[in-house]
Amino acid sequence: MAGGWAKDGAVGEQIEASVQDELARMRAKARPAGKSLTHCAECEEPIPESRRAALPGVKLCLDCASERDVRAAPRAGINRRGSKDSQLK
Repeated sequence: MAGGWAKDGAVGEQIEASVQDELARMRAKARPAGKSLTHCAECEEPIPESRRAALPGVKLCLDCASERDVRAAPRAGINRRGSKDSQLK
């Protein structure tokens, strides 16, 4: 079922495109790579061997990584449907 000038299945395609965009964004947010540091890049505290073994390429201690995760602002999604006003014109 389509409405207006949209073709059949347009809503499903929009949802699928949004999901694919988010998956691509998550994959692009690369995990640490390379050699792990022995000391945190921010606070210079030693990074435990168990953390370095679990996350190859880790650069931050657990405390600094947790702080950085808390500081990360939530991201707003993309509204592919546009506003109601633009659809009514």
